[in-house]
Amino acid sequence: MNRLLTTIAVAAATALSAATAAAAEYPSKTIEVVTHAGAGGGTDVTTRMMMLRARRELGGDMVVVNKRGGGGVVAMDYYLTQPADGYSILTFTIGHAAELAKGKTKMTLGDVRPIARGTDDPQILMVRCGEFRDANAFVAAQKGSPLTYGTTHLGNIDDVSAFMFAKKGGLQTPRIVPFEGGGELATQLVAGAVDVAVLNLAEAGSQIEAGDVCPIVVLADQRMSALSDVSTAKELGIPVSFSTVRGFVVHADTPDDVARKIEESLLKSMNHTVYQGFLTSVGLDSTSVAGSDVWGAQLETMVGDMQAALKELGFIE
Repeated sequence: MNRLLTTIAVAAATALSAATAAAAEYPSKTIEVVTHAGAGGGTDVTTRMMMLRARRELGGDMVVVNKRGGGGVVAMDYYLTQPADGYSILTFTIGHAAELAKGKTKMTLGDVRPIARGTDDPQILMVRCGEFRDANAFVAAQKGSPLTYGTTHLGNIDDVSAFMFAKKGGLQTPRIVPFEGGGELATQLVAGAVDVAVLNLAEAGSQIEAGDVCPIVVLADQRMSALSDVSTAKELGIPVSFSTVRGFVVHADTPDDVARKIEESLLKSMNHTVYQGFLTSVGLDSTSVAGSDVWGAQLETMVGDMQAALKELGFIE
């Protein structure tokens, strides 16, 4: 029995020593950061801004690997083929949560381990300035007849946000018109092609600054610091909260010490003034950045909420 206990103790000590050594040597080669977005997209830019300081914090090189297609499905399925050694990190967004909820990818939430959140960018309902007196008038206008909502997705966060806002508010079901991107949608809102646009703050920044587009309802639990005079849906009695979130995950089987080192380095990089300046430039603040505990809980909630919403709206059975 003593010999068995000794063997177990030696094995445990050896495993611990190996894990510690792995973390001490990490990184010894280039780290891939996998995204589903093309160069210049919001997810791509967020990833690259995180990497500016993370390279220094980790003491190694990092490169972006773009795997486009399927709203994140291609990136997730590719990521599953990579070793669980910390040398590949996946940028995870609300779009990935939607594809997980729809069962479009081989990945499950249990396949990944949360590391850190980089942005928490609330969905905003925007209208042409002067079209509605205030948020209450905007809601009242939809009690009797539907408005036309412009989105940049179908079966994803944008149209889910519009449908759930109407459903929870007892409003008429909106007519949805999809567009290729946020910039085009903001332009078409000004032109009168739609009554409402579901956008993030940065997507309509120039039109808002010009006084052509006005945010009228923020779909968040609390008001945004950059839009302190704009009501939240919950303040209007409509319990809807949706955000475009971007964060980072690794394989669930990544060694603990390596995962912790990645988390510490990414948090330091995103709390640096360089990344914080980026957040300010897109209308966000330091509350966007969060560690694995907050990010992990949000991932669970996000996938569950998306699944419930998509099922309720008939996108999945």
